[in-house]
Amino acid sequence: MKIKVLGPGCANCKRLEANVFEAAAQLNLNADIQKVEDIKEIMSYGIMSTPALIVNGEIKVIGRVPNVSEIKNILKG
Repeated sequence: MKIKVLGPGCANCKRLEANVFEAAAQLNLNADIQKVEDIKEIMSYGIMSTPALIVNGEIKVIGRVPNVSEIKNILKG
């Protein structure tokens, strides 16, 4: 599973990244989690509001920080 957290490094972006790591740990997922801070790469997804969560190339969340429980549901698919 490939997970990307998109955001320039703001507090909400950092919180989303922490929540993603926590959710993956609770699910014992072997996931490739990346933090993307490059504005051009973020914009390549059509994202205009951060933070954003991308799972396996699919945009799941834009412009808000879901809690660990919601992220776990997203990752379980």
